[in-house]
Amino acid sequence: MSVATLTENRLRQFLALTKPRVVSLIVFTAIIGMFLAVPGLPPAHVVIYGTLGIALVAGAAAAINCLVEQKLDAIMARTRTRPLPRGEISSLQTLLFALIVGSAGLCILYTKVNLLTMWLTLATFLGYAVVYTVLLKPATPQNIVIGGASGAMPPVLGWAAVTNDVAPEALLLFLIIFVWTPPHFWSLALYRAREYAKAGLPMLPVTHGGEYTRLQIVLYTVALFAVTLLPFAIRMSGWLYLAAAVTLGATFIGYAVALRRRYSDELARRTFRYSIFYLAALYSALLLDHYWR
Repeated sequence: MSVATLTENRLRQFLALTKPRVVSLIVFTAIIGMFLAVPGLPPAHVVIYGTLGIALVAGAAAAINCLVEQKLDAIMARTRTRPLPRGEISSLQTLLFALIVGSAGLCILYTKVNLLTMWLTLATFLGYAVVYTVLLKPATPQNIVIGGASGAMPPVLGWAAVTNDVAPEALLLFLIIFVWTPPHFWSLALYRAREYAKAGLPMLPVTHGGEYTRLQIVLYTVALFAVTLLPFAIRMSGWLYLAAAVTLGATFIGYAVALRRRYSDELARRTFRYSIFYLAALYSALLLDHYWR
């Protein structure tokens, strides 16, 4: 095997530590926050450096998550192919990688964006890598509800990067993702419940059963529907967004009710996949509406 091939394989292994699919959604919502923060277009250099800094710190947080949970990842079918469980990368290499990448991201935010965004991003990193991964996830079935605060921060980070401030509208963007996170994650946890039980993680389907979890998904999707109407209520957005929010939200509730009435693992998978599409489409509608009006 050539040196170039070995190098490419190693780069892919380190990239896998950053959970690119998860980070891509984080970065996407952060960018939406940047564009929603101003009437026109945000400064190009802020978008570039802000996006890069947030992405690097998010990737570092994901790597720390992989480091802490490597033994659990080895048990679960969904995660056992990650580089650490396979022995392709060592714990020390992962730690050094996370420190270098995370520090680089924070330095970019400090020198090229603003101090507020750097501190908020650092707090988000600690919230996910330490509070959620180390403290909450193995301790309580409400881990994803409380820990969801970290996952809801990216649009706030994007907003702060452009304005050096956190406005009420930014907190509303936070609230949407915060309420979206439980039904999104619990739909995954439903069809992975046996794996979580085997790993000893107190996820809601493990501790309270599938029926209770499905009820909570219905309640949270209804609450999410209400929350997503608030941007229109406060005139942050217009009719285009409202139509999208109602259509997307009603469909999400439909999935949740179907899960409650006639559960199957396949339906739970479809609900999980739809939840990802839902958030991306909802935020896209916010952006389109922002420039349409």
